[in-house]
Amino acid sequence: MDGTTLYIKNMVCNRCIMVVEEILKHEGFTPETIELGRAVILEKLTKEQLETVRNRLEAVGFELTDDKRSRLTERIKQAIIELIYQYNGELHTNLSDFLTERCGQDYSTLSKLFSETNGITIEKYFIMQRVERVKELLIYDELSLNEIADLMNYSSTAHLSAQFKSITGIPPSQFKKQAEPKRRPLDQII
Repeated sequence: MDGTTLYIKNMVCNRCIMVVEEILKHEGFTPETIELGRAVILEKLTKEQLETVRNRLEAVGFELTDDKRSRLTERIKQAIIELIYQYNGELHTNLSDFLTERCGQDYSTLSKLFSETNGITIEKYFIMQRVERVKELLIYDELSLNEIADLMNYSSTAHLSAQFKSITGIPPSQFKKQAEPKRRPLDQII
């Protein structure tokens, strides 16, 4: 059977996968696979069905994407988010090799595309996502700053603190003391 592959922006976590699956099933479709940024359903969609799915996804903050550049940019973002949230930023290789392997393109192509479409470098995006994860860990208040630095594979607590301050404008200790520390949704980082 000829199915349909949907490329979906702003999917950043396992809950996103569950929401997309629920929407597709509610509309009467049979998901074959759903992963961050992509869903494959067994059915071939009509234009009307595609528009219905598009509207349902947009209602909960997702967006269907049709062009290759957007899909590749989303794959880069999802690979970085997965690296940070599932592997705590632990790279067994450098970021460029990791993304080249994950996205199937040479790093210079990925880097140029990402900068053109997002207005920042891949490295800056990686740092921003990493700092957002540090914020989350600080809010949980279960680990010391030293432990967070180790967990997130920073070379030192000083390096973590410097990077945190360069992104947020305040040191981690001040962030932690705020009455209501602010985090940003992962899909709105940039």
